[in-house]
Amino acid sequence: MAVRTSGTSAGRPRTLVRTTASWVDSFAPVAGRLGLGSTDRLWIPGPLDATMNLFAACVARSVGASWGSDAAGATWAQLTPTGLATLLDDGPPPAASLRGVLVAGDGLGHRLSARAGAAGLEVHHYYGAAELSLVAWGTSAADLHLFDQVEAQVRNGVLWVRSPWLSDGPAPGSPAGAWQRDADGFATVDDHTTLAGTHVRVLGRPGWVTTGGSTVALAPVAAALSAHTTAPVRLVGVPHAALGHVLTAVVATSDDLAAARRWARAHLAGAERPRRWLVHPRPPTTPAGKVDPVALAHWAAAEVAR
Repeated sequence: MAVRTSGTSAGRPRTLVRTTASWVDSFAPVAGRLGLGSTDRLWIPGPLDATMNLFAACVARSVGASWGSDAAGATWAQLTPTGLATLLDDGPPPAASLRGVLVAGDGLGHRLSARAGAAGLEVHHYYGAAELSLVAWGTSAADLHLFDQVEAQVRNGVLWVRSPWLSDGPAPGSPAGAWQRDADGFATVDDHTTLAGTHVRVLGRPGWVTTGGSTVALAPVAAALSAHTTAPVRLVGVPHAALGHVLTAVVATSDDLAAARRWARAHLAGAERPRRWLVHPRPPTTPAGKVDPVALAHWAAAEVAR
C-alpha cells in the first residue's frame, strides 16, 4: 500500500510504500493503550493529509469508534502540542465528554502535559515519523519509552529502529529526505536521540545556525531549554550583517522567557546561549498543525527589525 504524507519534513508531499500489516497491525495496541472502544468519538481537528491524523482516524474506525473534525460529543482528541496549548488557553475542554488527548507531531513538554492533566484530561504522547511509524510512547517528551516490538540503537547520536511498523521508505520518485535503512532492517530519519534502556529522549533533527564564526546545533540546545518551560523553546537564526546570524529563542509566555533565560545564563556559554529572546504565544503552524520553522524564522526576523 502507499501512504501520502503532507511533506512537512522533506519540504514537499511524499508517497511512502508500506505493507498493510505494518499499518493495520498497530491499531490494536494503540486503541488498547487509550482504552478506545466503539462508544467513543475521536476529535481530529487537523487535516487527514497529515499522517498522524489519518492514522488516528483509522485507529478509531478499527474499533468501531466514530471521529470528526468538530469537538461535539468527543471523548478523545488527536492534537499537536500547539493544538493542546490552544485548547487549554481557550478555557475548559469544548465537550463535557472529553476525557483524554493523544498528542503527536512534535515534542510535548512535561509542563504542558501536567497542565492538561490538571484540567482533568488523560494525556498520551507518542514519538514517531511517517517512515518509522510508532517508536516511543509516554505522557510527555520526557517520559517516552519504546513502543511495542520496537528495537532501537543509537549510532553516533542518531536513532535507528527496527519494528514491524516500519514503512518500506519513499516510493520511486518521491524525495527520500533523511530516510535510510540498513541490511539488518534498522531505519533512521536522522533524529538525534539518547537511549537508556527503553527510555528515549528525542533531541530532534539537527539544524544549524552559524553565528560569529561558530556553528550551533539547534536541536540539543532547544531540548535543554525546553526542559524548563511550559511549551517548547524554538531556536532560529536571525540574519545579522556582521555575525551572519544571531541565535534567537522564541518562547510561548513571559514566564517561560524568565525561566529559559535564567537557565541559559547559568548553563549555556558562548555561541550556544541565545542573544535575542522573543515571545510568541501561538507560533505559525503548517496546515498539519506543526510549528512552521521557516515562517517562525521570518516572523522573528521581522520582529527584530521593527
